[in-house]
Amino acid sequence: MSLVRLLGFSTLPCGCVIGKYREVATSREIRYVEEKGKACASHGHRRNHTLAPARFGADAPPQVAQAS
Repeated sequence: MSLVRLLGFSTLPCGCVIGKYREVATSREIRYVEEKGKACASHGHRRNHTLAPARFGADAPPQVAQAS
């Protein structure tokens, strides 16, 4: 278990909500599926699981709104 800092949330085109976090010790960015979209057919999008960069559904990572 590692300490992480919330950077923000984003909604993917499939309706899934992801949270973007940064590990404090390594500065590595991690994305978790916070909530699966009702119409999402992707088996890779599972609640409380991480997303690999290839699974974002686009060439570039989704834009994430900054947390306040």
